This record gives sequence, structure tokens and C-alpha cells, in this order.
Amino acid sequence: MATTQDFTKMVQDMLGAFPVDMTAAQDAFKTSADLSDKMSKVALEAADKSNEIAAKWTKQTIAKLGDVTSAKAEPTEYGKALTDFASASAEMAAENMAAFAEVAKKVQMETVELMLAAGKDISEDATAAVKKAASEATAAAKKAGAK
Repeated sequence: MATTQDFTKMVQDMLGAFPVDMTAAQDAFKTSADLSDKMSKVALEAADKSNEIAAKWTKQTIAKLGDVTSAKAEPTEYGKALTDFASASAEMAAENMAAFAEVAKKVQMETVELMLAAGKDISEDATAAVKKAASEATAAAKKAGAK
């Protein structure tokens, strides 16, 4: 009767000949976690600044709206108050949109800087991992060939 060959020993020997070093994976995880941390800080800072701008804009609008809603002695004063409010609102909108644009520009610049730095770090990590793996594979192949 034919018996099947047990490949367990052969697979164990093969895996033992090519040990896996997890430092490359750990370094990649650390790099990724560091990038995530920095990107989160950029996003939270932008959200905080945007919230400040929006709150300031709302307060300014409410203050200007108070002039429109107050009682006037002459009917023409209502038209002037409304015109002044519209003019002030347009000016506030331009100022605040420019402030939002500055926040967006800062986020964009910081994001590009972080991505370039992360790309450099990842490239360096990958190069080191490949070199180490190649030298380990060569050593393991030589060891296996010597047997």
C-alpha cells in the first residue's frame, strides 16, 4: 500500500531557514501611526480655527442685525439701515472667507510637508528592510547549500 509523504518536517525546515524579522513591519506601523497623529493634529487645529472664524462672523452679524431691527423715527431710516447691513455683511463675508482660505492654505501646506516627510521615511524603511531581507536570504541560502 502506498503511504503519503509527511511534508511537515520539510515545511518546518524551510520556514526555519528563512526567519522573518518583524522589525520592518513594526517600523512601518510606527511611521504610519506617527503620520496619523500629525495629520490629526493638523485637522483638529484647522477645525478649531474655522470654528473661531465662524463664531466671530456670527457675533458680528448679530451685532449688525441689531441696528436693522431697532425702531426708527423715519421710514427712510429703515432702508438706510438695511443698506448698511447688506454692505457690512458683504464686507464681513469677504474678510471671513479670506480667513477660511488662509486656514485651508495652511492645512494644505502642512499636509504636503507631512506627506513628503512620510514618503521619505517610508522609502528609507523599505530600503532598509529590503537590504536586510536580501542579506538574510543570501545567508540562509548559503547555509542551506552548505548542508
